[in-house]
Amino acid sequence: MTDISIGFMLIAALFILVLIGMRIAVALMVVAFVGVWIIRDNFDLAMKLMSIATYNGVANYLFATIPLFVLMGHLVSISNVGKDTFDVAEALLRKVLGGLGVATVAANAIFAAVTGVSIASAAVFTKVAVPEMTRHGYKPSFAAGTVAGSSVLGMLIPPSLLLIIYGVLAEVSIGRMFIAGLIPGALLALGFVMVIVGSARFAPSFVFTKETLAKRAAPPVPQVTMGKAEMVRKLAPIILLVIFVLGGLYSGFFTPTEAGGVGAFAALVIAVLRKSLNLQKTWAVMTQTGSISVGILVLLVAAGFYGQMLAVAGIPSAIGDLVRGSGFGAYGFLFIYVILVLVLGMILDSTSILLILVPIAAPIAQGLGFDLIHFGIISVIAVEVGLLTPPFGISIFTVHATLGDKDTTLESIFGGALPYVGVMLGVLVLIAAFPWLVMG
Repeated sequence: MTDISIGFMLIAALFILVLIGMRIAVALMVVAFVGVWIIRDNFDLAMKLMSIATYNGVANYLFATIPLFVLMGHLVSISNVGKDTFDVAEALLRKVLGGLGVATVAANAIFAAVTGVSIASAAVFTKVAVPEMTRHGYKPSFAAGTVAGSSVLGMLIPPSLLLIIYGVLAEVSIGRMFIAGLIPGALLALGFVMVIVGSARFAPSFVFTKETLAKRAAPPVPQVTMGKAEMVRKLAPIILLVIFVLGGLYSGFFTPTEAGGVGAFAALVIAVLRKSLNLQKTWAVMTQTGSISVGILVLLVAAGFYGQMLAVAGIPSAIGDLVRGSGFGAYGFLFIYVILVLVLGMILDSTSILLILVPIAAPIAQGLGFDLIHFGIISVIAVEVGLLTPPFGISIFTVHATLGDKDTTLESIFGGALPYVGVMLGVLVLIAAFPWLVMG
């Protein structure tokens, strides 16, 4: 049996282990260790490569970026910055058809620029936006679907944990990945807004309850007034964070790690000034930050070892040769890759998909002439679709669990989020067809 055959069998074994419930980090480590041991028939080499992968993971300066941005996201979440952002967006967009839905997207886009985690956005705006939308006559399924759909902006609009993870796995600049996510993130947000306004105008029964449509000739408009001074006061914290983090990053004044440190400190100052922290909340923020950061670090160490095993087996070069010899070409490979990501998105979480596929696909894509920054944005958008598709759909489950409403079923939230999946697929095709949209 050839090394390549063994490599493909090990990849199949990895999928089986993950599907039967083994932790992805453990599965990656086991498969990588066994693979190197079998292929090279050398137990000591397998141990050596595992120790090297562990050391490289812990010593990598870029890994400091992850806990800093996670800490910033948690501090922002408990400071009611998300609620204030939504309140201002609601006041500004009160006269727009479907204005509360548009306000949710706008607030999510701004919130994403300082958190980078879709789950945080989904949890925050489920508590803030869904009750407000249902109170004004929006269908609970549409309200919940809008929150879930717009929450995926947190994984594309920088700073994003998925962009950081891809950057580490593909060994590309995280700063360039952040910059590359700007236009695609804006396109997604614009597409979501168009879906909401279009649905409110041409399919109001999808957006509003029967009672609302029967009572009013026009869709409900929330009567929210807010002075300019109050708007400035509510938006000041998030604007300052965006200026500190993204402004310093894009101007080249900060590295991604330094931007995370500055952002975390600024978020801490905001939380203290708003009196959002006590001993219990501080401990919760620190433990949650540590738990998430260590979890991601272990995953990336395991993925590094898994990538070494793939290289030893010769899998990336073999698949690359197969693609080049098949006549599919670069975009044929990209099409198959995206389909595979979309299918895996129905059964695996986003991080797991990147950890499994990027070490295989990135070298092939580079060999076929793709810029790895461009390829990374395509990968992240495709992975994001899985956040909204059954049966996994982690954003949907987060919204459902946070909502705690028995009358709003998982199926109805999936249905409410379906138009946003269509927008994401459209933006995915657009980005693939026009690489210049990615400012890498």
